[in-house]
Amino acid sequence: MLKISNLTTHYGASQALFGIDIEVAAGQVVTLLGRNGMGKTTTINSIMGIVPASGGAISFEGTELVGRPSFKIANLGLGLVPEGRQIFPNLSMMENLIATTSNHLKVSNPWTVERVFELFPELAIRQSSMGNLLSGGEQQMLAIGRALMTNPKLLILDEATEGLAPLVRQKIWAALTLIRNEGMSILVVDKNLSDLLRIADRNFIIERGKIVWDGTSDALRKDRDALHRYLGV
Repeated sequence: MLKISNLTTHYGASQALFGIDIEVAAGQVVTLLGRNGMGKTTTINSIMGIVPASGGAISFEGTELVGRPSFKIANLGLGLVPEGRQIFPNLSMMENLIATTSNHLKVSNPWTVERVFELFPELAIRQSSMGNLLSGGEQQMLAIGRALMTNPKLLILDEATEGLAPLVRQKIWAALTLIRNEGMSILVVDKNLSDLLRIADRNFIIERGKIVWDGTSDALRKDRDALHRYLGV
């Protein structure tokens, strides 16, 4: 579904990515792991066209993404839950959801406000609350719901549960499990390794802008050297 080949990205004269190769197959949950500052968010932003790639290729279902504006990339079926959530603070929770509603791909059972509320019942009672008055956990649920309302084929989450209380993290992982079970592909960045490995099919570790390890969750659990060297576990 998603294939990244030899991706390089610069910020001005400073190079951030050095030939990244990542693949996400249809229906898979894939993680991008690594310490802070190693290039995870840059990779996500390069996929979405937020940061222009300097070289290499990014294809989604055979369509090249490099050089396309972000809104056209999103319309192909990529939904982003960005780092920091980026909820519209001056819109209500309901308005945040409605603002992104679309079904460009004519999904037969599209995500609706009602389906989002089934996934996150906590949001149903905060419909009129302004975005900036929601808790961190509620904002993250809303950010996921907002991305789902675009009816994507691939859901991308940058720091899915960062800074959230353990109970809220459990609700987020349970929701992602339900989404995965419906067949949606997911690319996720997070630091909660034990939770990630329970749902992930394949894992990529990035170190200083390069992919240094990839494999299944079982293989990563057993590779104590990689866990210690690249993730500090």
